[in-house]
Amino acid sequence: MTTKEQVLARLKAAEEVLSGEALAQELGVSRTAIWKAIKELEKKGYRIQHLAKGYRYQPSDILDAKEIQEQIKQALDVTVLETSVSTMKDAQLAVVEGKSAPLLIVADTQEAPHGRFNRPFFAVKQQGIYMSLLLEPKEQLNELPQYTVVMAVAIADAIDELLGVDSQIKWVNDIYLNQKKVAGILTEAMTDIETNSLKYIIIGMGINFSIPQKDYPAELQEKVTSLFPSGEAPITRNQLIIKIWNRFFALLADHDYLTTYRKKSFVLGKKVTFKRKDQAYLGTAIAISDTGELVVDLGDETINLSSGEISLSSIQ
Repeated sequence: MTTKEQVLARLKAAEEVLSGEALAQELGVSRTAIWKAIKELEKKGYRIQHLAKGYRYQPSDILDAKEIQEQIKQALDVTVLETSVSTMKDAQLAVVEGKSAPLLIVADTQEAPHGRFNRPFFAVKQQGIYMSLLLEPKEQLNELPQYTVVMAVAIADAIDELLGVDSQIKWVNDIYLNQKKVAGILTEAMTDIETNSLKYIIIGMGINFSIPQKDYPAELQEKVTSLFPSGEAPITRNQLIIKIWNRFFALLADHDYLTTYRKKSFVLGKKVTFKRKDQAYLGTAIAISDTGELVVDLGDETINLSSGEISLSSIQ
């Protein structure tokens, strides 16, 4: 570990104020080296109190791969990037480079984030969560929609627990708070061409964490929001990330997610309009199947909609 990393670890672990002299003696470096390390940490965004008797660490919303990896109960590797074109593409590249799964890639911002149907996703540095998980599953392709369902429930549960709110899920992959979108999920499969079998799954997401409401483009003001639209967050992104993935792996283990998914859906019982093979339909969403499909009553027939083939255009 570098002196900077050692100073950060020691400050995080300490409940008391630590003097520069005590830190220097403990780490076997000069007082000047400690001072430089503190300045470097502050430059990166860490909050450190300067008191008469020394230094004290303050909760800082800086993405920390070590903290995330240590507190997620499932064994996995974590990579934190300062910026990324797309963490989904980073995960794809990790496969090519022969990296092991599960692998979680988290970026402080994304340059070209996108969701289903390649729709753009608004991203802001240090005010959002942009991450993708690379998995090597045992399931087949026809079970892929379940990963999106599990992920949606994990995110919603984590948000509710940490914020004390009641989030909702718009089928199939959007999380809403106060009638506005706060998060989107994208799940992609990578297949082995030679065997025509499922090889990897990548689950990506973008979460509007503390982007001030006023900073959204005019065309998004009425459609999206943040978990903390004032711009001030009482929790860190690391805390939410850890909570999300611990919930995700717990749900995968006990398979108890569809009940919550259905309960949190604000689509069920409402009129929905959508297009399928270029034809417009209007019906009532009456159920979500055990495989995550939306069951819609058109009056003269009932159809099941797969997340990959349609996009809801309105909900009434």
